[in-house]
Amino acid sequence: MYDAERYDAVIIGAGMSGLAAGIRLAHFGKRVCILERHTTIGGLNSFYRLGGRNYDVGLHAVTNFTPKGTKRGPLARLLRQLRMAWEDLELSPQLESEIAFPQARLRFSNDFGLLESEVGRVFPDQRGAFARLVGRLLDYDDLDRPEAGASARGIVEEEIGDPLLVEMLFCPLMYYGSAREEDMEFGQFSVMFKSVFQEGFARPRAGVRAILKLLTRRYKELGGELRLRAGVRRIVGREGEAAGVELENGDFVGALKVISSAGWPETMRLCGEELSPPEAAPVGQLSFIESISILDRQPRELGYEKTIVFFNDHPKFEWRRPSGEISDVRSGVICSPNNFAYAE
Repeated sequence: MYDAERYDAVIIGAGMSGLAAGIRLAHFGKRVCILERHTTIGGLNSFYRLGGRNYDVGLHAVTNFTPKGTKRGPLARLLRQLRMAWEDLELSPQLESEIAFPQARLRFSNDFGLLESEVGRVFPDQRGAFARLVGRLLDYDDLDRPEAGASARGIVEEEIGDPLLVEMLFCPLMYYGSAREEDMEFGQFSVMFKSVFQEGFARPRAGVRAILKLLTRRYKELGGELRLRAGVRRIVGREGEAAGVELENGDFVGALKVISSAGWPETMRLCGEELSPPEAAPVGQLSFIESISILDRQPRELGYEKTIVFFNDHPKFEWRRPSGEISDVRSGVICSPNNFAYAE
């Protein structure tokens, strides 16, 4: 059953991270196979078609957008690593987004100067404090520093004296990147601040399927193999190392290395000698729901011209697991795929 390895690497999950990992390995001549349980690619950022319409799942916008020719930043680094051109992603920048609280609103775009001017307009006494915070974040680029795991709220409140501004800054960043109740690690706050505010949002007109199909095409061009409807039952070990995976249909796929993009709880379950039922796996406490609404006209015709609105209906932004079965509707995110700066 456990014969010589067939692949240099097996990757569990055909989401964006799994596909990107496959591209990198295949580019360097490795024999790679990506295994996906479902009938299509995408993972948490997938898509489906219903009633003649295409629907994205998960992807509202791509963060870390930078214009063509930018040499630094995550997007430029990603393109270099995947050997892709800026034009391949067909990204269009946001028009303008907003943080909306009852007491104040802050507009921001991919031009960081807009947020700086908005903070000065709405919180004039915090202009210098905000500049100091930005400087501190720009100087911070090492997630291995001791303060990376420190409370972001504690550090931000050292600089920003107005509690409302603190809450308004945390609202978008926690929605996009915090699995910790009421707070973030400072390293994560730094990453998300740069991603959302200093670089910004963009989106391909065709939605997430455009990115996924691009990644899949590139992966296959490099000789990578993709198997759909190939769920993994368990990761098989031999002499203390992974030897491959056993599929849900009983087949064995051997590999020198096994890379999982299925998430930590699921990956740990796959590593166990005794398989636990899914409900027994440890999971995070935070959750939220997503609904998709279809309009019969352009959003701007209804007076809605923002790309994304992060709203909260009281001064304190609360980020915690709901105490009951109904989600907390006091805050949320409204995104309009129509309100990006598409070419036409």
